[in-house]
Amino acid sequence: MQPIIDLHSDAYFMSQALREAHKAYAAGEVPVGAVVVQEGKIIARAWNQVEMLKDATAHAEMLALTAAQEFLGGWRLDGCTLYVTKEPCPMCAGAIVHCRPQRVVFGCPDAKAGAAGGWINLLESNPPLNHRCDVTSGVLRDACLDLLQSFFREARKVKKLSSTAPRLYEPPES
Repeated sequence: MQPIIDLHSDAYFMSQALREAHKAYAAGEVPVGAVVVQEGKIIARAWNQVEMLKDATAHAEMLALTAAQEFLGGWRLDGCTLYVTKEPCPMCAGAIVHCRPQRVVFGCPDAKAGAAGGWINLLESNPPLNHRCDVTSGVLRDACLDLLQSFFREARKVKKLSSTAPRLYEPPES
């Protein structure tokens, strides 16, 4: 007998964010994906598009938050949950606080730059900010981490190959 898939579980929605992260990977972007859920339904999807859009703010979370606001017709994401494959950075965490979703669920932590408990926690315990989110971490952690590690392993390989390739242009000697 096939296991029953709970279409309202954190694992299900994170798997949908992972689908978005795979789109980023295929496009040569850092593979992070996000979805915004309200009342058990996905209302927005996005993946990192920094290189494609030539926009440093085009993180998956930022794009998903904007799409959710457009869908709802307002900037407050009351009662929504943001699912993202990697712990949000400080920029994204700031935007999350201002949009006011109820929850943030992420896959793998980012100890160096994460702003949901990794390096700093802007979402749950920062008194000067006007909103706090419930945070759940580690949902499909291994799958999220494996995708990121695979991307960066390939990127290093390409960089190494390009550094050993013959140069087409040699600067003049001074």
